[in-house]
Amino acid sequence: MWGKRVDGLTSAQVAVSKRNDVPRRSSRSFGAIVRANVLTLFNLVIAILWLLIMIFGEWKDGLFGLVIVANSLIGIVQELRAKRTLDRLAVVNEAPVRVRRDGAEREIEPRDIVLGDLILLGPGDRLLVDGEVVASEGLEVDESLLNGEADPMHKEPGDRVLSGSFVVAGSGAFTATKVGEDAYAARLTAEASKFALASSELRDGVTRFIKYITWLVVPIGALLIYSQVSHHADFGTAITGAVAGIVTMIPEGLVLMTSIAFAVGVVRLGRRKCLVQELPAIEGLARVDVLCLDKTGTLTAGGMDLGEVLPLRDGEPVEDALAALANADPRPNPTAQAIQARYPSAPPGWTARDRVPFSSARKWSGADFDGHGVWILGAPDVLIDPGSPAHAEASALASTGARVLALCRAPGLDGQGGEAVALVTLTQRLRPDAQETLAYFAKQGVTVKVISGDNPRAVSAIATALGIPGGDKAVDSRTLPEDDPDKIAEILDANTVFGRVTPQQKRMFVGALQSRGHVVAMTGDGVNDVLALKDADLGIAMGAGSPATKAVAQVVLLENRFATLPYLVGEGRRVLANIERVSNLFLTKTFYAITLSLLTGVIGLAFPFAPRHSTLVNALTIGVPAFFLALAPTIQRAEPGFVSRVLRFAVPAGVACAAAVLLSFWAAHIPASTLEQDRTSAVITLFLVSWWVLMLVVRPMTAWRIGLVAAMAGLFVLALAVPFVRDFFAFDTDGPSNELIAIGIAAVGAAVISLAVKLTPPLGATR
Repeated sequence: MWGKRVDGLTSAQVAVSKRNDVPRRSSRSFGAIVRANVLTLFNLVIAILWLLIMIFGEWKDGLFGLVIVANSLIGIVQELRAKRTLDRLAVVNEAPVRVRRDGAEREIEPRDIVLGDLILLGPGDRLLVDGEVVASEGLEVDESLLNGEADPMHKEPGDRVLSGSFVVAGSGAFTATKVGEDAYAARLTAEASKFALASSELRDGVTRFIKYITWLVVPIGALLIYSQVSHHADFGTAITGAVAGIVTMIPEGLVLMTSIAFAVGVVRLGRRKCLVQELPAIEGLARVDVLCLDKTGTLTAGGMDLGEVLPLRDGEPVEDALAALANADPRPNPTAQAIQARYPSAPPGWTARDRVPFSSARKWSGADFDGHGVWILGAPDVLIDPGSPAHAEASALASTGARVLALCRAPGLDGQGGEAVALVTLTQRLRPDAQETLAYFAKQGVTVKVISGDNPRAVSAIATALGIPGGDKAVDSRTLPEDDPDKIAEILDANTVFGRVTPQQKRMFVGALQSRGHVVAMTGDGVNDVLALKDADLGIAMGAGSPATKAVAQVVLLENRFATLPYLVGEGRRVLANIERVSNLFLTKTFYAITLSLLTGVIGLAFPFAPRHSTLVNALTIGVPAFFLALAPTIQRAEPGFVSRVLRFAVPAGVACAAAVLLSFWAAHIPASTLEQDRTSAVITLFLVSWWVLMLVVRPMTAWRIGLVAAMAGLFVLALAVPFVRDFFAFDTDGPSNELIAIGIAAVGAAVISLAVKLTPPLGATR
């Protein structure tokens, strides 16, 4: 079959073959963005109400329709900005695929794979299409993300491989038999880089609010319409009052502000070359209280340098064996690359007739060189007898922070019975920004756990050099109980540094920490980190890491900068804390509107204000401030209980606002007065109590926050003082006693609101 030829397809065959045509969906399409922001239930309701005002009322009361148009446009623009950012970063993050075509190896984009392509594999590569193995050199494929099978599968020629799996050891090649939508995990692959609005406590909470409010708006709105129409001779005034109540009940900006906060977060992180592959990752950033770090590639810079080669026995061809082992692997790992830098080619006559590639589970690699015997290179504490002098010397070297390997002669390629002939040291470079970044997390109350596959002493030395608390005491993970998760969780809580951790143990560590109620973030760059990254509440991959790690992580640091993590956490905290503030504002408005609509509907009063009044007050106490608050910085770590906290604030504040407004409207009506005068008093009270709610929400006060609330108050005063604006909004200020009474009632209402929400603490300090 031509698809299995060693030289792969020809260019002519590629031209007529089926392509791997899976759309890159790093964000919603333009049409989906427009539909999500325009075609909503609330927009439909508001459009109908706007038509009623245009038919039966005054056009001035239809201003709320323009607000909805503006909200939709702002939402579309912000999400398009996020889309452009994500699309650009997704292309940067997309790992090329190695294929053989026309007898030569080349790199192509994933979408350029065609049916029958000969695809080359190495450690860390993820499979994007299904196929059949045609060549294998110790090829091991992890399919746990597809079928839950923990152990890697050895693949030989003729075996089937599936998209969605990844290579953990060895190398090989396979022929693509299913591409595009036909591939087994096409949906999984597409979703890996999707701008997703997946489930999260925040979005679930907002959705729940909308659901409850929808059920309340329908019956209360019907009651209000019936009451206004049946008790007032002027049909236009009745419809205007009913529309004012219903429009105010709808928290039309809440979803908008949530989307904007997330979208702006994506754009801000994108400027720091952070690819957010799942939108709720921003929420996860804010909730993280434990950060698990892999030492290599995270605390240390990428790559290593070969240090000393220390022979343990005379007369052994140590350098030849090292050179042969390092150059035997067609896809060398960083260790082999460091050795290759000194020994760029294998010595003559050292031909490997059998080879076992390196894997994180084995922690060694080896080869049988025809005429020179079997040689193995790997972890000393795995290959050397613990009681031997060589083991003691290796431990002493590891305690200095160097990475130590043992070069052994062995009777076979099973890792058993080897005799150490040399120790090899590799030096790792600490990231210059690591200490400062770790200090930030300590200050923010985020616990750091260093989990590494290296020797515990070497990991401890690195942790101690970086000033990590508890870094001087490292746990050897081989001593941990495998069948007692509670005991493992207890040990994890009590210790910081762990060495000789296997990929399965990393996954187990994440689960154990989560079982203790922790929100766990995991960083990594190697294929051994994939399973833990997938299970963590927040997986963070380095851009230089393996394609498999970048595929499963929610966030990818494209520039490999560990110092970017504080910005990630800060952005997540900003988004969540500010959405909670904004939710308090919008839902207070909703609850005072519901209470007013219910009371006026039952009593039969005219509604206390017109739609134009609610547009003005909402713009000054909610709309404009919300835009600033949604983008403000904060360092408050997010806590669970978003829905209950917002309700504890918004319900009592909303009921108190409604009571104050209704009392002011009733008090103004006692002497002979016009409806405009009564509504003017009610609107003054409404603004003042809503403004006070804004004061409570923006706490603690900073200079810019004081300026914001003062500016809103100044604009309202101008609306009352400037004749043209006053006439436009139908304010009648000829009865000064009414205004004074309105101010007094508002002061009492503000005091009641403060008492009612006293149990709701401020959201924390800001920068």
